[in-house]
Amino acid sequence: MDSELRELLDRQQILDCVHRYARGVDRLDRELVLSAYHDDAVDSHGPFSGSPREFIEWLWPRQATRRASQHMIANHLVELDGDVAHGETYWLTALCSSEPEQVMLAGGRWVDRFERRDGSWRIAVRNVVSEWSTTLAGEQLLGEPYAQGARDRGDISYQRPLQALGALVASPPR
Repeated sequence: MDSELRELLDRQQILDCVHRYARGVDRLDRELVLSAYHDDAVDSHGPFSGSPREFIEWLWPRQATRRASQHMIANHLVELDGDVAHGETYWLTALCSSEPEQVMLAGGRWVDRFERRDGSWRIAVRNVVSEWSTTLAGEQLLGEPYAQGARDRGDISYQRPLQALGALVASPPR
């Protein structure tokens, strides 16, 4: 039973690492992105290959041209072998730019080697595999009364304790 519990905890910690990365990229939270990697990790991200800090320096100017980005995590498989794990995570991303007003949708996979060091699972090697992409002209936000996302720590998801924003509530049908 102990080994089964350890395996479940390891898998969850690795998935949490993947989620920290995605949230960090979408919220432009450097510290959160870096928390997903070991300091000596290598990220091979299409035309870029380098350290986590170099990756952020390469990505942030690109992200600054976008009004929003959103990563959705899909299939996530992990093979555990002691303090090393190999993972394959499918992702779908939407990148919204203002000039010109368009949305790029893309899908692919992160093929990762994770390592547990000092009790923490993080990415040691990441290879980004692109499967497809397309661009859509124009976009439309849901607008008020919906909360609008922010690409920094001002985003509502960082609020502690979370407070209700309030909403216009229609009368229920009779």
